Amino acid sequence: MGNVSEQGASAQRRGAERERDPAIDLVRFVCLALVVVSHCMMVSPVLHPDGTVTSENTLGDQRWFEPVIWIFMVMPLFFVTGGTTGLQSWRRLKASGGNGFEFAQARLLRLVRPAAALLAVMFLGLWAARLTGVDPQVLQLIATGAGMPLWFLAAYLAAQLNIPLLARFHARAPWLTMGVLVALVVAVDCLRGALPMLAYANLVFLWCAVQQVGFLMADGHLTRLTRSHLAGLIVAANLLLGAVTGLGLYTGNMLVNLNPPNLCLFLLGVSQAAALQLVRPWLAWTWQFGWVCAMVMVSGRRAMTVYLWHLPLLAGMSGLLLLTDFPKPAAGTAEWWWARPLVLLGVLILLLPVVAALGRLEERPAASLHSRGRPAAAVVTAAVVVFIPVADAAFNGLTPGLLGGGAACFALAVLLLGRMPERAPHDVAAGRPVSAQGG
Repeated sequence: MGNVSEQGASAQRRGAERERDPAIDLVRFVCLALVVVSHCMMVSPVLHPDGTVTSENTLGDQRWFEPVIWIFMVMPLFFVTGGTTGLQSWRRLKASGGNGFEFAQARLLRLVRPAAALLAVMFLGLWAARLTGVDPQVLQLIATGAGMPLWFLAAYLAAQLNIPLLARFHARAPWLTMGVLVALVVAVDCLRGALPMLAYANLVFLWCAVQQVGFLMADGHLTRLTRSHLAGLIVAANLLLGAVTGLGLYTGNMLVNLNPPNLCLFLLGVSQAAALQLVRPWLAWTWQFGWVCAMVMVSGRRAMTVYLWHLPLLAGMSGLLLLTDFPKPAAGTAEWWWARPLVLLGVLILLLPVVAALGRLEERPAASLHSRGRPAAAVVTAAVVVFIPVADAAFNGLTPGLLGGGAACFALAVLLLGRMPERAPHDVAAGRPVSAQGG
């Protein structure tokens, strides 16, 4: 039975790799690299003469950077590509007899397992540091660094868990579905002045709308557009973005527009999706170079680990350096900018052992061919358990105590979810790609 299970798993991997889109994989790699590099350019802990510690966003505070971030704000592109691969994964699972709860189970396991490890290690590490007398302000700085990636995890999970439902609406009326989601985004934007907390509803509406752009890409709607039409779509989306920001309806700073998200991020998503389609043949061409293929495939298998850990490691390294006599140039000075490559190198060196030790948590947990999926109630309960600490952190900030509570909640969710079920043995033997996490 063990040999049959291993052969089935190998057949799944081969089938999934045959169906992967090299352009999408390469774009996700570039986006992840840009996120890591940009964060190394932003985070700047400052130790003040009175002993207090604060963190400055050096790059984000530069006026010249506001128009640049229109190009390098890649978060919408993450959701576009996530919509494309997510819809394809859902359709494969559904064709092999799966259902929406199995899809949710796979998505939750793929994202929650590495996040649970992050929170647990951070909690134990911070309490150990506290017992050894490390300044509580430095510990809070590191905890804040751990919390920043969690908002993306929450938003991405919310969008991905809605894929089975949104795919049904998309199949019946793709443009109406998109229109309704965009209308909800605009309605929330209009009411956020009177009801500030309502703005966080766009963590669901906005990112689901951007994800729907990925649905359109998966169905070939953008493929049918000529290059001139794609270029026109890029220009139109950016002109509209310039109009709403120029009129003062939204700020031109996309970092501000990111939290909570608003219509500007949808317009960026449309522009980025059209740009991706425009350069797609060239991206596919680069796949002929073996080193590009190897680099993208290796990083893709550990992308969530890299994303979750790079900022806590950066914050931890920067915070602990404050406790030493290591030179600390003032943020924004020439010396500070020249030190950024060293900071990036330090983060990459710290990431290597973390990825080696914890990266396997992103892999699909093996299961017997005859195992069955958890009841729907267990999947729903796990989802609720995951979002409780994430919501608390979003509204009240992440503290060392909440790190421990979040780790416990995430671990409980993993236990509730169990292992992913396989499809019927004949599906596995035929090499049909039945994994619901492949994207």
